[in-house]
Amino acid sequence: MLYNLFYPLHETLAFFNLFRYITFRASMAAVSAFLASLIFGPLVINLLRRMQIGEKVVKQDSQFLDDLHKSKQGTPTMGGIFIVLAIVVSTLLWADATNRYIHLVLFGTVWLAITGFFDDYLKQKKSVAKGLTVRSKIISQVALGVIIGYILFKIPGGSRLDFPFLKELYLELGVWFILVAILVITGTSNAVNLTDGLDGLAIGCVSSAALAFSVLSYVSGNIKLSQYLLIPYIRDSGELTVFCASIFGAGLGFLWFNCYPASIFMGDVGSLALGGALGIVSLIIKKELLLVIVGGVFVLEALSVILQVACFRLFRKRILRCAPIHHHFQFLGWKENKIIVRFWILAILFAVLTLVTLKVR
Repeated sequence: MLYNLFYPLHETLAFFNLFRYITFRASMAAVSAFLASLIFGPLVINLLRRMQIGEKVVKQDSQFLDDLHKSKQGTPTMGGIFIVLAIVVSTLLWADATNRYIHLVLFGTVWLAITGFFDDYLKQKKSVAKGLTVRSKIISQVALGVIIGYILFKIPGGSRLDFPFLKELYLELGVWFILVAILVITGTSNAVNLTDGLDGLAIGCVSSAALAFSVLSYVSGNIKLSQYLLIPYIRDSGELTVFCASIFGAGLGFLWFNCYPASIFMGDVGSLALGGALGIVSLIIKKELLLVIVGGVFVLEALSVILQVACFRLFRKRILRCAPIHHHFQFLGWKENKIIVRFWILAILFAVLTLVTLKVR
């Protein structure tokens, strides 16, 4: 919005030429989202407390986890509301309001936030222990995947699947790209949701991934850099740098309150939206396969659950003491803050490795 208002004035006053630069607007978006989170965070926390919307610590299959997490009982949840608001407002302020990719990621983020909101609301206010049914959530995610996939399929080059490390190898999937979109959006949103089990764990990893994606979006939308790095040039995708920077800033702002010991949790309204947002960005800039690296922690968390369930059903044995894997380390006696920080370190390393792939082709 500010870009559309002020950049046309640059011929009158040179100062407004600043708004031309994505790097400037992305930096300001991150700062704006961070400050918005700091300002509105306490207001949302107090409001949630008054509404008695708090964490219900019930691990029916594990008394040990109940005992470990009983101090979290009643901590305000659904804090993802102010994360999403900070991202949306900051993006609208600093991104090109006419950019189709900005419209697409905001639409997808809000869609999943609404899905998560209903899930949290049913748990908190309607005494439905598990919130939305698994089927309902999957239907919402699949429907969004179909919409996003179809829109990208209709854009020239939008249904291309690029392979990291290889210079000119890619697949033109055509209408089958819709299936990829479904898998990516469903997978990323659920993987972040699974990771959101310890104070600050998920939002720290999301922030690291968002920072990496801001760099990937910038180079993908820059014709000279993309040609130099031999990656697909996606016209107009550079504006996604502003969106990813907003996630980074809002994530740091939320972490201010969510770090151990947490004053608020994000709930499904935050985890589903943030995971899906990263997935949509990857689909647009043709970095779907790099999600496995940049979201390495989320992949480990999701795989730990899949393997645990599969092994138990097939062999009646558990490969971990508890899944997702962060709970396994709690069973081994690791302190919660040690697990969180070590997973953050892994998330940062995964983000760095992702950026290294830009030169390894």
